[in-house]
Amino acid sequence: MSQFLLVCAGGAIGAGTRYLVATWAAVRLGTDFPRGTLLVNATGSFLLALVVALRPGVVSADMRLFLGAGILGGYTTYSSFNAETLALLDGGSPWLAAANLTLTVVGCLVAGLAGLAAGRWLAL
Repeated sequence: MSQFLLVCAGGAIGAGTRYLVATWAAVRLGTDFPRGTLLVNATGSFLLALVVALRPGVVSADMRLFLGAGILGGYTTYSSFNAETLALLDGGSPWLAAANLTLTVVGCLVAGLAGLAAGRWLAL
């Protein structure tokens, strides 16, 4: 139960941080391009890869859970996708990495289109 609470607490911090970064980017950089989302995804990917690369003696399992699944999971789920794809590449499975990349991008786009269609149908 304590690990669950670590993830929940971290997730709240990450989600709030995502909101602040996206809002800052919209005000400072404009809204003609999703710069805030790009900034969140890039920084989240960097930070999760950093957390994953730290040895267990440097970061405890609970802290890794709080930072990775909690804060960075709430900040961006793209960072998890990126870390998993990097792990496949690093583990010598480039075809699985490519499959993960392709299935995630195409699958999420198709799911989003289906959700959009369902929402429009329900709004009739």
